[in-house]
Amino acid sequence: MTPDPRAALARLVAALEGHLDVAANRRGEADPAVAAAYQRVAEAFEVYDDSLYSAYDEVTPLVLYDDVEDDRDDDEDDDAEDEDDDAEDDDDDADDDVVPGAPADSRR
Repeated sequence: MTPDPRAALARLVAALEGHLDVAANRRGEADPAVAAAYQRVAEAFEVYDDSLYSAYDEVTPLVLYDDVEDDRDDDEDDDAEDEDDDAEDDDDDADDDVVPGAPADSRR
């Protein structure tokens, strides 16, 4: 069941306020309380965005940082696959010029 968008928004606002509180009282560079608050904001945002879409076929203009990183990783994977495919195509083209049974230096 998809939560009501207004209730999901209230949870998102509360998560943001909680994040502000722990960030203001941060204890060092890698404070686990800040990391946990960050995660709560991300989760609350996803619930809100999903409920908004389910109820009104609408989304926010925001993107989670992890989603951006995932998209970059996907793009890099796609680029690497394209380069592999191009290399295979080049190898295939060279084989097309050789006449079967002819010496290796023979071309059509």
